[in-house]
Amino acid sequence: MNPFHIDEPTVISFSGGRTSAFMLYKVLEAHDMSLPEEAVVCFANTGKEDEATLQFVNDCAKAWNVKIHWLEYQPAELTKDRWKEVDFETASRDGEPFSALINKRSYLPNPVARFCTSDLKVIPIQKYMLSRGVEEFEQMLGIRADEKRRAAKLRQGNRTPLIDANFSQLDVQEFWKANSFDLGLKFQSGVTNLGNCDLCFLKGPNQVLSIIRDNPDRALWWAKQEHDIGGTFRSDRPSYSQMMKFATEQRDMFDPAEETISCFCGD
Repeated sequence: MNPFHIDEPTVISFSGGRTSAFMLYKVLEAHDMSLPEEAVVCFANTGKEDEATLQFVNDCAKAWNVKIHWLEYQPAELTKDRWKEVDFETASRDGEPFSALINKRSYLPNPVARFCTSDLKVIPIQKYMLSRGVEEFEQMLGIRADEKRRAAKLRQGNRTPLIDANFSQLDVQEFWKANSFDLGLKFQSGVTNLGNCDLCFLKGPNQVLSIIRDNPDRALWWAKQEHDIGGTFRSDRPSYSQMMKFATEQRDMFDPAEETISCFCGD
């Protein structure tokens, strides 16, 4: 059976990256370039994605004539459903959903308590499906065959057709090189630095520092969250304001071998 064929209620989790977009295309391809009735495509926006990511999600929807539902977290006092649907024009672009969640929790997410993933992405998608009257559904994640660490953590209970079809990063990159449009974020050394939340605390430290060096203003939102809460996203790293200082001084501060932590968000 084609691993991209869908015949029961399924959420295609679209992170806004090249891999999940490639997965969406293969699903469409498996159904004569149309989305089957049982499938729903969801993009959960945190407000900290790069503008190029938002443009890419919009480009995919237009180029492939597929409906992508843009969802954002909302605190319970604003809506009992804890989500709202937006679009390319109305989507948050300054971390508003993420800030609202931090204010609600009164503490910062961290590598041990990654509630940002559950509250900003997983739960809004679940609540959205419930609003459609769908209580049980499969979730399709864009995890490649070469992502063994992510696969080990996330494959159980989810559909991972790229693994079943043995697609790797090379296959994804070759697809986008031949495509009429692409994500406007640079891919280098095996990663898209600005994919997902721009300065996510799960990204490798040198990756974060490199992004801040290129654009120190990106750290302002993260530094503000730490200042307002009176803590840090990670106890094993300097604060974002300290990293801004190191970046502007062009100083090295991390072990170059330290890697990014695997997460639901994907590529």
